[in-house]
Amino acid sequence: MTQDEMKKNAAWAALEYVPRHTIVGVGTGSTVNHFIDALASIKSEIKGAVSSSVQSTEKMRALGIEVLDLNDVASFSVYVDGADEINAAKQMIKGGGAALTREKIVAAVADKFICIVDSSKQVEILGQFPLPVEVIPMARNYVARELTKLGGRPVWREAVITDNGNIILDVFDLKITDPITLEQQINQITGVVTNGIFASRAANLVLVGSADGTLVLK
Repeated sequence: MTQDEMKKNAAWAALEYVPRHTIVGVGTGSTVNHFIDALASIKSEIKGAVSSSVQSTEKMRALGIEVLDLNDVASFSVYVDGADEINAAKQMIKGGGAALTREKIVAAVADKFICIVDSSKQVEILGQFPLPVEVIPMARNYVARELTKLGGRPVWREAVITDNGNIILDVFDLKITDPITLEQQINQITGVVTNGIFASRAANLVLVGSADGTLVLK
């Protein structure tokens, strides 16, 4: 079974956890693209979706799924998104697709966060995947210096502009043994919009696509 097939299995398995006749929060990325395909199969049974990126919005609208503005939605039951890495505590690194800020906002509003991944994303300690940090452009060098003090090696992801008009620094060489504390430390650096550690808001449920089927981690 290919990695993409494992992603697809996890994504389609998430449909079981989507309440009908409600609004669904939708993330961003290759695994989520499979979930959007799955969601389109029940589009007549949901009220619409809230999207974490322009990319996901465009795909959903092309498939006939109504996309709502988050400011018009007080709450919703489920947010479904992928991860670049996830540990046993359901804490993760996200932001490989540069949508981390909007993903974090949508996840904050949802009652339940369902993470869909293939088995290659499971790790014991976060940090093998470089940590994305969204930064106000004029603060790039200052933030990079502060991230270096925290033990990381920040690299500007050139030619990438987020949906919010900001830039991304990818921080290499971090061994994240205390994700909640590091998430808070980085967010306190002036000029940082947010970082890709999702620990304060970890997943409630993880669906892991593997060669043996889809595993459910509660």
